[in-house]
Amino acid sequence: MESTSTAKSRKLVTLDEYIIQAQNKFPGATGELSQLLRDIGLAAKIISREVNKAGITNLLGVDGSTNVHGESVKRLDLFADQQLISALDRSMITCMVISEENDGIVRLNSEGGKYIVYMDPLDGSSNIDVNVSIGSIFSIYMRQPRFDKKLVEDDALQPGIRQVAAGYVLYGSSTIMVYTTGLGVSSFTLDPSIGEFILSEDDFKIPECGNIYSINEGSYNSWADGLKKYIKYCQVEDEETNRPYTARYIGSMVADLHRTLIKGGIFIYPASTRYPNGKLRLMYECNPLSFIIEQAGGMAIDGKKRIMEKQPTSIHQRIPIYIGSPDNVKKVKELLDQHENKESV
Repeated sequence: MESTSTAKSRKLVTLDEYIIQAQNKFPGATGELSQLLRDIGLAAKIISREVNKAGITNLLGVDGSTNVHGESVKRLDLFADQQLISALDRSMITCMVISEENDGIVRLNSEGGKYIVYMDPLDGSSNIDVNVSIGSIFSIYMRQPRFDKKLVEDDALQPGIRQVAAGYVLYGSSTIMVYTTGLGVSSFTLDPSIGEFILSEDDFKIPECGNIYSINEGSYNSWADGLKKYIKYCQVEDEETNRPYTARYIGSMVADLHRTLIKGGIFIYPASTRYPNGKLRLMYECNPLSFIIEQAGGMAIDGKKRIMEKQPTSIHQRIPIYIGSPDNVKKVKELLDQHENKESV
C-alpha cells in the first residue's frame, strides 16, 4: 500500500499566483488589472475577518443612517464600503468608485486612473444580524478616453458588455471569491490558517438545467401572469423534466447566485406592483453577476432582453432579473412572452 507521504498531492495555487499566471498569457499586459483584482482580494480578507467576529466587536446592528435607496445602513455595510474604497485608492489605478452606500460617484486620488469600479460592499444586509451568508459584489470598467475633461457620472454609464472583470465574495461557512475577466469563471476559497485565497475551481460551468428556483414567493400576487404560470410549472410533478422543482430563497443575491452557479436552476427578482422597475440594481448587482453566469454558460435577462446589453441611464438604476441555467431562463421567457402576447391582443 502506498504511504500517504508518497501519495501525490494537488499543488495549491493562490489567488495572487493565479492572477499573475493569467497576466503572463498576454504579452504587453501592464499588470494594472491584476493589481486591481489583488487589491479587492485584500479588502475581502479584511471584511471576512470582521464579519466572522462582528458579534464581539460591536459591528452588528444599524448605523442609524440610511443610504441613497432609503435602506437602513448596517455598521458592517459602512465598514465594507470603507475597506474596498481604501484598497482601490491605494494603488492609484482606479479613478472613481460607485457604491450602493454612496449617492453619487466617489472620485479617488488618481483622476487619471484607468478603471471605474462599481460595488455592492455588503449584499444581503438584512441577513447580517442573524448570521446568514452575505457577500460583496464588484464590477470593473475601463474609463473612456476623455482625459481632457473632469470626471463626470456619464463616464460610468456603460453597458455590461463593456465590463473587463466582475466578481463576488461570499462570506459563509467559508469565504469564497469568484471572478471572471471574460475568459471563464474561477473560484478561490480563503484558507484562514495562511491568510490566502486558494484556487478551488477553474472554469466553472453551470448545469444546462437545474431543479431549484429562487424567488420571494410572498410577492406572488403582484407578479405578471407569465411569471405566475412559470412558478406553477415549477411546482407541477413531472418525472420527465424532474419536477416539481425545489424552492430555495436566502435573501442574499450573492448566496442565491452561488448556489445557482453550482447546482443550476434559476434566480428571479421580477418587476412587481410595489417595484414596477424591479428592485435590484443594474450596475453593481445585475451586470456583474450576469457576466459571471454568462461566462459559466448561463443566461441573464430582464424578462425580455439580455441584461448586459442594456444601456444604463443612472448609476443606481433598478431592473428586473431572471438569471441561471439556460434551459430554465428560456422556459420562463417563453411563458412571459406568451402572456404578454395574449394581453396585447
